[in-house]
Amino acid sequence: MATADFEIESDEAGARLRLIGDWTTAGLSHHRGRLGPRLGRELGDRSVKALDLSNMGRLDTTGALILSRVLGRDLDADAWSSRPEAGRIYQRVVKVECNEGKPLKRTRGLTRMFAKIGHGVYDIGGEAILSMAFLGRLITATGSALKHPGRIRWPAWVSQIERAGLDAIPIVAVTSFFIGAVVAFIGADLLQQFGFDVFAVELIAISVLREFAVVIAAILLAGRSSSSFAAEIGSMKMNQEIDAMQVMGVNPFQALVIPRLAAMVIMLPLLTFIAMVAGLFGGALVSWSQLSLGPDFFLQRLGTINDIGNHLFVGLVKAPVFAVVVAAIGCRQGMAVSGDVESLGRRVTAAVVQAIFAIIFLDAVFALIFLELNL
Repeated sequence: MATADFEIESDEAGARLRLIGDWTTAGLSHHRGRLGPRLGRELGDRSVKALDLSNMGRLDTTGALILSRVLGRDLDADAWSSRPEAGRIYQRVVKVECNEGKPLKRTRGLTRMFAKIGHGVYDIGGEAILSMAFLGRLITATGSALKHPGRIRWPAWVSQIERAGLDAIPIVAVTSFFIGAVVAFIGADLLQQFGFDVFAVELIAISVLREFAVVIAAILLAGRSSSSFAAEIGSMKMNQEIDAMQVMGVNPFQALVIPRLAAMVIMLPLLTFIAMVAGLFGGALVSWSQLSLGPDFFLQRLGTINDIGNHLFVGLVKAPVFAVVVAAIGCRQGMAVSGDVESLGRRVTAAVVQAIFAIIFLDAVFALIFLELNL
């Protein structure tokens, strides 16, 4: 390997450039990027009219790039007649260099903001359409499962019931216990100021039975199970396992979506009831320690609350609806995963966020409905 170098000869016709050595990445490495600027300084205002390539070794795109930045389009194809292969490399590099597009102008911040809003609205519309399509397929698969119960994959149902429901009992019970305790603490501090200590039982019972138990259980399952559904189905989508199931004649909705949906519908009411019991226990414990309201009095007062059955019904009737929403969103996002890990991460995040938002929104809708029904 010969180090790249050059010599310049001047005559009346103009400058004659003699290239020496290998004008390649390796041959130019010894100059540490200084050969091009030196060539430009020595040429000055003179234009190169001819090339002497008799002492030049090899030429690659690195060497051609350095020459093109100094010589530009001043050289025609005849200057490379003795080394046509080197001339082709040079002409190609010059073409790319001279045809580089101008950098795009940076749009104003206000324009970018409205563009982002427009893209967001468009994405919301696209997600809504795809969600409706998924809902239609889900309804069809559910109807097919009810029509042909012999095709139901019972082992998958039992497995999902255990993983999505039974394994979630400890976290749901502990969280609801502390929620009930927090409500009792707030009630005790507030009601003691007015001498209405005994009404802390009503505050704890109504808030836990109507709202906190079912909402906390659903949100915990949204973070725990909805993300799990999206990750599991999305991973299978990435590995083309779902495509393989379709080739074998297996309906992915029957094998993957329906068992998860059924497990959530079965287990969320049970988890809601456990959350109610745990929340009441936490509230009773705090009432006993802070207000000196013993367990016997708490239970007696609990039994005298008007419409206690309605409050229990209101809490439990929300559970199946929340279960369908959590399971459907998780499976829908899993089915929408493309072939890369980044898509999987986005869909898992979207499953959790959308499920929690849907739970809070539906809870507000239920509150309005029960208000109109006087329940």
